[in-house]
Amino acid sequence: MSEEHVYPPASLYVDGILGRCPRCREGHMLRGLLTVTPKCEVCGLDFSFADAGDGPAIFVMTIVGFIAIAVLWYVEVAYQPPYWVHAAILLPLSAILCLALLRPIKGLLIALQYFNKAEESRH
Repeated sequence: MSEEHVYPPASLYVDGILGRCPRCREGHMLRGLLTVTPKCEVCGLDFSFADAGDGPAIFVMTIVGFIAIAVLWYVEVAYQPPYWVHAAILLPLSAILCLALLRPIKGLLIALQYFNKAEESRH
């Protein structure tokens, strides 16, 4: 009689954003900034299904673009500074936001792939 391991219920969004394994919630999906690990070091889930593609970059560019334009508009209307001030504010802000959001969004998209059993079609 084989006994199947029961995994705790996963919180899709929290586990994805934190980069935890969507099956066991203990292992890690990502190593470094954006490298997907081959498998979970705790439960052995194979992450070969994970292919977020350009999705994380598109979401991050959209989110950061809206934030950057809002900051640009506010600073321009409130202070009317020279263009170099806009660049001095927006370039570091954009870079920091992109780096801060890229990993959590990639983890979330991989977790969504796991929960929805998404994979490439095979013809």
